[in-house]
Formats: sequence, structure tokens, C-alpha cells
Amino acid sequence: MNRDWIATAQTLSQALPYLQRYADATVVIKLGGHAMGSDEAMQEFARDVTLMRQIGVNPVVVHGGGPMINAMLKRLDIQSEFVDGKRVTDAATMEVVEMVLSGLVNARIVQAITEQGGRAVGLSGKDSGLILCEPENPALGLVGKPSKVDPRVLRDLADKGIIPVIAPLGMGANGETFNINGDTAAGAIASALKADRLLLLTDVAGVKNGDGEVLTELTSDQIRDMVAEGTIAGGMIPKTETALAAIDGGVRAAVIIDGRAPNACLLELFTEHGAGSIIRKG
Repeated sequence: MNRDWIATAQTLSQALPYLQRYADATVVIKLGGHAMGSDEAMQEFARDVTLMRQIGVNPVVVHGGGPMINAMLKRLDIQSEFVDGKRVTDAATMEVVEMVLSGLVNARIVQAITEQGGRAVGLSGKDSGLILCEPENPALGLVGKPSKVDPRVLRDLADKGIIPVIAPLGMGANGETFNINGDTAAGAIASALKADRLLLLTDVAGVKNGDGEVLTELTSDQIRDMVAEGTIAGGMIPKTETALAAIDGGVRAAVIIDGRAPNACLLELFTEHGAGSIIRKG
């Protein structure tokens, strides 16, 4: 008998406790723009998410799209201003952001899941009052932060076996559209759903210590200490802030994973060793 076949069967058998553990669990996945860089990566992600839904997990996908937005703004010759490293989103920029996120990116993910045999519906935080926003900083224009999340539409879709794919946009008090950081939107949705896991797919292997080694298990207090010490710095700070806010909001654990790694979500959920840095309350 072929050894590869035996290894595959053993892998499936060893996954049984984890399949049982996550049956009917809600897992919110933040898919970053860099993690969906190629058609092959998108197909693999869609296959993994479809498998999760098939075995009883309730995945909720929240996506970014920064690189795609930058490319479209450049193509349309729309100049951007930045305040403290963040893009100022005026009305013209917001039109492009909404077109790219709700149109190009969202539709691409939904199509990929459908092609793998899954059922997916694309929506944004503006739909069905999902995410209400307030301005993050008046100087940034139409950049918002969630003030209220109503997850009823997501629960309705899960009950029907449908995977929600959410663009990180929200509605303001006066009906205006706000652009939300994708990680922030995913964390707020995970908190509202009291999700079992928040998976933040990014372009690094996880949280590293001072020697550059990836730490596989961390507590909230350890994260705060590492930020204070400067061990966690740069782009990892907002990732860990999102993780801590989600845990404080009722999410059982958040995991920072390299979304470019093959089958990253499946490895994290259904194997003993996992695939990234898991953060728990402690």
C-alpha cells in the first residue's frame, strides 16, 4: 500500500479530536491583501474554508485589500495624503475604496469559494446594519472605527450553511460610508459573535521574541509586556492590539498566522502543533 496514502489516512485520524472540538464553532478569519496575492493561494484558501464549513465549523471571512486599493488609485491617478502614516480618505478616495473592496476583492473571494463547492455571500459592513461607525480621527476623513456591530445577519447565514464574506466598510450616523481597517473590523465582528477563534492571516509567521523566534502560545499580559519592552513593534502592534481587544470582547483566542503558508487555517485548527502565535486571556 502506498505510504503517502497511509500518511494521509493517519493525518485524518489524528485530526478527529480537533474536528470534534470545533464542531459548530464560529471562526472569524481576517484575510489580508498580501495573503490573497495569487490565484493559487486564493483557490487553496477557498478550499480550506469550504472544508471547514463542510465539517461543521462556521467560518466568517473578513478581507482587506490595501494593495489592490493602492493599485487602483495609482491607475486612476488619484493622489493620497497621509497623516501619521494613515491614508486620508476623502470622497473621491472612498469611491475607489468601496469599488475595490465591495466589488473586485469581495467578488473574487466569493467566486473562489463557490468554485470549490461552497456557498458564500458577499456583503459589507453597511449591509443590514452590520457595522455602525464613528470617525476614527477627523483629520483622516472617512476612516471609521466600529461603534456597534449587529451580527444577526451573520447568524442567519450560518444557520443556512452559507459563508459570509465581508468587506470592511461601515455606515456612519448620517448615512456616510466609512473605510475600516480590516483587522479592526474582523476583531469587532469576532467580539460581537463571541467567536471561538479569530485568525489574523498576515505575511509573517507570528509573534517573535527578542531572538527572532516565533512564540506559539502567549497570554494577554505577555503581549502587553512585550509591547512595553519594544519586543513587539511596527506593524505587529496593531495586530496584537486587535487580538487583545477581541479577547477582551469575548473571543476565546486570537491567532496570528502567516497566510501565505499552505493550508494555514487547517493546520492551526486541526493539528496538535498549530500554525502561528495563539493569544489567550491567560
